[in-house]
Amino acid sequence: MSILIKPIITEKATSHSEKFNRYTFVVNKKANKLEIKDAVEAAYGVTVKAVRTLNHPALRKSKYTKKGMVTGLTSGYKKAVVQLAEGEIDFYNNL
Repeated sequence: MSILIKPIITEKATSHSEKFNRYTFVVNKKANKLEIKDAVEAAYGVTVKAVRTLNHPALRKSKYTKKGMVTGLTSGYKKAVVQLAEGEIDFYNNL
């Protein structure tokens, strides 16, 4: 089971990484905070101070077209915000 799926690189995530030393990842839905912490420390060789997680639910969307009503589903995922200890720098060089 792979814990870390991919890093999230958005404008908000980049500003948090510069100001607060926090990095954001999409992680496996069944992973807990301890598993996420161990996976980040093993993959990047850094010291993790705190892990925050949040679940994004799957969203159902519908729209009206010439063919009638079309429904769709966006997939849900789990996001982890990892805060590193003071002095840890150059985190994304290992990607």
